[in-house]
Amino acid sequence: MGFDALNYGIVFASVLAERRLNALDGDTKNESVKALLDDLSVSSAFEGKKVVDTEMADSCISAAWLYHNFLDDSHTISQGIHSITGSYWHGIMHRREPDFSNSKHWFRKVGNHPVFGGLCEAAKEIAGDGGADTAFLRDQGHWDPEAFTDLVEASLSGQSGEETICREVQQAEFELLFDYSYKQALGEA
Repeated sequence: MGFDALNYGIVFASVLAERRLNALDGDTKNESVKALLDDLSVSSAFEGKKVVDTEMADSCISAAWLYHNFLDDSHTISQGIHSITGSYWHGIMHRREPDFSNSKHWFRKVGNHPVFGGLCEAAKEIAGDGGADTAFLRDQGHWDPEAFTDLVEASLSGQSGEETICREVQQAEFELLFDYSYKQALGEA
């Protein structure tokens, strides 16, 4: 896919440049970037650019907090975004808590998101020749966030040995959704 944080300006690059293959659950907050996140705002992150969709810009801010495992901060922002993209970020945050039923509730509000096609293809590639638990990723014709949530739950409970694949798919999901949110914020997509 080629996610390059520099494509999103210097402010986002400062908090997204490190590729973080985050744990499937909340894990430990990355305190080393807390000061940068505290200073993050739509006006600072999009400085010099014309934001045409503030909810999408807020989605990017929520995503940055989520990327560094500050789930409560991400949640505070995402629950105030009343769009399918806001619901998607909200669902991801709850999946990482982990609160799987709440996550699925938010994914049902998403419906069919524009990033699902690219995510479906990325998941197929990532799943490769993985085990039986990831067969649906290889065989799916459309992205099913609830089925992926079930796989994450199985991985965290020890019922599936596909944690690495789940973490890679989660990273691809983040990258695709962040890119979409950023471009929508600027009216580029």
